[in-house]
Amino acid sequence: MPTMIRVLQAEDAALYRPLRLCALSEDPAAYLTSPEEFAARSLAEIAGQLAPTETAFTLGAFAGAQLVGMATLVRAGRLKLRHRADVMAVYVAPEVRGQGAATSLLGALIQQARQLPGLDVLGLNVTEPQLAARQLYLKLGFSVWGVQPDALRQAGEPLTELHMQLRL
Repeated sequence: MPTMIRVLQAEDAALYRPLRLCALSEDPAAYLTSPEEFAARSLAEIAGQLAPTETAFTLGAFAGAQLVGMATLVRAGRLKLRHRADVMAVYVAPEVRGQGAATSLLGALIQQARQLPGLDVLGLNVTEPQLAARQLYLKLGFSVWGVQPDALRQAGEPLTELHMQLRL
C-alpha cells in the first residue's frame, strides 16, 4: 500500500499519541522525551503542540487511515538563527520499515523546508546506536559535522550523539 504524507493538524492528536508513545517506548535512547513524560501530557496539550505554526510542523505518513510515521521540523525563532531548522521526532512503525516510508517522509519534509524563505540548513541529532537512521540521513544528503560524547544518558549509560546537517 502506498504511503500518503501530509501535515498533521491538532485534530490528529488521537492518532499521533499512540505512535509517539510506541516510538518512545520502543527506542528510548533515540529521543530526549521519556515515555513517562509524554504519557503525562493531555490530549489537548498534544493537539496544541501538533498544530502547525510559522516555525514548526509535523508530517505524518499514512498507510490507509493508519498513521505509521512522523517527522517534525522546528525552525529557529531568533532572527540570527532563522536560516536553520531542526528535524526532530522521526519515527516509522516497524510494520512498514523497509518499504520506503521513512525516505518518503523525510523527502517530503526536505521538500517543504526548501519552500520556506530564508531557510538554508536542516540540522538533526542522532545517537550513535541508531545505525539505520544514520544511514538514511546520509543517503538523503545529511553530513556529520560534530560528535558529542555523553550527550545524553539512557538508564544511566552515556550515549554519544552525532550532529548532522543538510544544506538546502
